[in-house]
Amino acid sequence: MKTVVAVNENGARVGDSHLQARLTNGEVDLLLRLHEDGWGYRRLAEKFGISKSGVRRICKGETRCQTPARFKEVHLPND
Repeated sequence: MKTVVAVNENGARVGDSHLQARLTNGEVDLLLRLHEDGWGYRRLAEKFGISKSGVRRICKGETRCQTPARFKEVHLPND
């Protein structure tokens, strides 16, 4: 089976295409909006089921901050 994934300029998967992504791009957008509305890291971590440090890294732009340079088709293993 094939699927299309977002990659950066080096060809590495980014966003919810990344193999270790726990949140969708939509969830990250919501998390950032809630943080702008005054939600704290602890409350966001509980809501989204990730660590407080994970929330902090997203809010500070240390992770999940890359824009896809292009998209490519990849093969998925058969289940």
